[in-house]
Amino acid sequence: MTKEINYIKGDATVPQAKGNKLIIHVCNNIGGWGKGFVVALSRRWPEPEVQFRAWHRNRAKNDFELGAIQIVQVSEYIYVGNMIGQQGIRTGSKGVPIRYEAVESCLKKIAVEANALEASVHMPRIGCGLAGGKWERIEPIIQETLIANNVDTYVYDY
Repeated sequence: MTKEINYIKGDATVPQAKGNKLIIHVCNNIGGWGKGFVVALSRRWPEPEVQFRAWHRNRAKNDFELGAIQIVQVSEYIYVGNMIGQQGIRTGSKGVPIRYEAVESCLKKIAVEANALEASVHMPRIGCGLAGGKWERIEPIIQETLIANNVDTYVYDY
């Protein structure tokens, strides 16, 4: 039986599934954290923001760049995946901040992590808010990365 994306009305910070859960979201590559979905994340758990800021601060010595991910455990069964999938935070001469190839690279890594953790993946419509992405472009990437790797995937519409 082929898996499909499960669309749910609700809050992605309250994942609806049994077992381990990995909540993912798109971050920018300039270390900004303070608008959009991250506000809800930070209200629930301080760790993802603290870890993201430390990752950015020490970027000369780590893999902080487009396409990189960071997994932060926030409770016994819940993890948050910070994914660097946007260039900056403003729409400018190079278009909207979303970088689809970076999101794809992140999701390939997320599929590996989710399978290793035996976790389902939960997200808002990643990359479609402040990053300016189009769901018609994101959804097939999710199909090719998470669904193709047999990861239970839930997308939340708040």
